[in-house]
Amino acid sequence: MENKNTTKSIALVSIDKSFISSTKTAFGSSDSIHLITIEKSVDQIHGELHNSEAAVVIVDLDATNLNEIESLQTVMKRLSSDIPVIVITEQFNAVTVRVLIQMHVADFLEKPVTTTDLVRSCIRALKDPNDQEENSEANIYAFMPASGGVGSTTMAIQTASILHSDATHGKSTCIVDLNFQHGACAEYLDMEPRFDIAEVENNPDRLDRQLFEVMLSRHQNGIAVLAAPVSPMEMRSFNTDVVIKILDLAAAYFDNVVIDLPRTWFPWTNTVLLGTNKLFIVAEKTVPCLRHTQRLLEAVKSAAGKEVSPKVIVNRYAAKSRGSGIQRSDIEEVLGEHFAGGVANDYFLVNEAIDRGVLLEEIRGDSQVLKNLKAIILPERAEAGQVRNGILSLPGRLFRKAG
Repeated sequence: MENKNTTKSIALVSIDKSFISSTKTAFGSSDSIHLITIEKSVDQIHGELHNSEAAVVIVDLDATNLNEIESLQTVMKRLSSDIPVIVITEQFNAVTVRVLIQMHVADFLEKPVTTTDLVRSCIRALKDPNDQEENSEANIYAFMPASGGVGSTTMAIQTASILHSDATHGKSTCIVDLNFQHGACAEYLDMEPRFDIAEVENNPDRLDRQLFEVMLSRHQNGIAVLAAPVSPMEMRSFNTDVVIKILDLAAAYFDNVVIDLPRTWFPWTNTVLLGTNKLFIVAEKTVPCLRHTQRLLEAVKSAAGKEVSPKVIVNRYAAKSRGSGIQRSDIEEVLGEHFAGGVANDYFLVNEAIDRGVLLEEIRGDSQVLKNLKAIILPERAEAGQVRNGILSLPGRLFRKAG
């Protein structure tokens, strides 16, 4: 007999006989999950889901059918906000990703869906999102430079190190260098970039777990780096599906994903921004850079709306400026709530770390640069009064965690 106190119901909405059969097989042997099948398309659903008392809803739909997308929106509005919805679709592209992210679905998987991926997705959806010990979703951070030479790559690399070594966040961490033309993450860490984009750019589905693992470089402290050999003479705009696949895999197999974005805005940039938990724009304390930062903030707002709340890190920051230089009050006036804080200027320390291909803490673990950055990235660890304008935790939708 089923234990009603521990058994959870999952409702499946689908007219695909084969998928229904495989889903029944996937959950058939589970004593803790009761599968309810509703053999209708999503646009035929009325009160069935409300009567099912489902803890999770799986919706199999045609993402190219506007009527079904609108019906999914209606279904989600009627459901309680704490009931996760997992979407299954055959037509998976950048437009689909953006729509589903904006709808705040719990996960979305592409057919054919493996039993392992479906079960894993449902188990994650059933977990309490407020229970951090049980939360298996990746934390995704993205760094975007406001102009050239502001130190965005250094901020990204050091953030990955901070997250990797932190007691709470310190699990598995991957740096994804999306600057395919001028990326420097691998070089900053004296590593060989192994990601061969040419091998997958015309067929993103080839990039599976095994190939992804082969193309990763590993730092001695355990941080993984996905970086491609730079091609300074070749300006290429890669298919959005390739970038999405890269980040899907990184989010599926790492607890922390740190993205180093290029200055150039590509067709896939919007999708990446919508998939992050925290977006940092790295700037420096000059009038031209701060003005461009304002324009960049407006561009992010236009592209992602309220889904993304960017924060600005002012690198090489001095709290007090001589003479008539830019003061902190000027920065706060220009950036407002977006100002996260400043990171100290230690030119010689940072350059030595880059030249030696090591992390800053390997040279001087108590540097002001690390103290400032850690207080911004992990404000809950910062001592009272150490840094003003700490970063707020953002609930951004993650990339799907499909294996």
